[in-house]
Amino acid sequence: MSLSASSKLNLRDNSPPMLTTLAIQNYRSLREIRVPLKQLNLVTGANGSGKSNLYKALRLLAQTAQGGVVNALALEGGLDSSFWAGPENVTKGMLDGTTAIEPTVRQQAKRLKLGFAGDEYSYLIELGLPKPDSTTLFGLDPQIKRESIWVGNKYRPASVLVERRGALVKNRAENSGQAGWQVLNLHMQHGDSIFTELADPERTPEVIKLRDNIRAWRFYDHFRSDSDAPARKPRLGTRTPVLHHDGRDLASAIQTIFEVGDRAGFDEAVSDAFPGARVHIEYESNGMLNVRFNQEGLLRPLNAAELSDGTLRYLQLVAALLTPRPPELMVLNEPETSLHPDLLPALSRLIAKASQQCQLWVVSHANRLINALNEFEHCNLIELDKQLGQTEIVGQDILSKPSWNWQSRT
Repeated sequence: MSLSASSKLNLRDNSPPMLTTLAIQNYRSLREIRVPLKQLNLVTGANGSGKSNLYKALRLLAQTAQGGVVNALALEGGLDSSFWAGPENVTKGMLDGTTAIEPTVRQQAKRLKLGFAGDEYSYLIELGLPKPDSTTLFGLDPQIKRESIWVGNKYRPASVLVERRGALVKNRAENSGQAGWQVLNLHMQHGDSIFTELADPERTPEVIKLRDNIRAWRFYDHFRSDSDAPARKPRLGTRTPVLHHDGRDLASAIQTIFEVGDRAGFDEAVSDAFPGARVHIEYESNGMLNVRFNQEGLLRPLNAAELSDGTLRYLQLVAALLTPRPPELMVLNEPETSLHPDLLPALSRLIAKASQQCQLWVVSHANRLINALNEFEHCNLIELDKQLGQTEIVGQDILSKPSWNWQSRT
């Protein structure tokens, strides 16, 4: 039976720990934003409202665990290019048009801040520019000014486990049987994160735990369905519990679901979108696998090379969402691309089902998908708007804004 859009899903039963808040300051149009998160999150808004910036900010956070946050900023043009381009402080007069927006002397240090709160651990990172130095040609490289990890989703000094200020990193010393803080590093390189330099199973097990959780986040925004897409060609079969971000190993991922995952759920998702259709994987010579799509009314199955862009992309979404190894967080950026509008209700039911196994972000501007997802009781609608160049959450006020404390010392 297909999952009804009006079903009251209990998305928190038996689900893994999740993020509860995303906080961003001074990243592109995100001058100051705090996003409340639930198990299923739908980000939408008009073109230019900041959806892509929110998505990029989350990806930038993910880069911290890979050791590539500084390089990721460099690819965006550096800190100056990614930094909020408006006034340091936006006043009520600016918003209502009674006060002119004019350049002023900046009063605080330039800091780009990213952070999230979670059920288990929370984390923040601050990046800034180094002091002027005529002895180097890398004077515009962003530096990590601060990192912090704490227990739970509310920042309190007593809950902090690891604190990094510039080159100094310290942690709670309880694990070593001592009291108070112990210094882990006095000479941390400004471009290195604690996730890559201080992951020690004895001294900092929380760093390893959080790093591995972040590294497991999955982002799907570039499924290839063009005529030369790798998914259209036979590929050597290997057990694949996690679909590649471009969908290249689709046949292996589907067969893995058939053997160790939810085959009934896969068949249901396919027939929900294409009544009477079914998929099987054909074993060719030398271990090569190919997708076969049996469609009602046809005398032979279609191979992957013959599928329409929308059909191939839908199968990639099914394989990604019904993974036998669900992550703590999965992000779908504009999953409606190439899909016929009639497929979007089926996709919404698939997304809702997958959100029972992992926390899901969906970024979309397709009204039919938005309306279908919004029918689910536990869908967290995050509608973005932009005023004076800064992204805001529609309807959010001081009472509905999640609490967050940067505890910054600039």
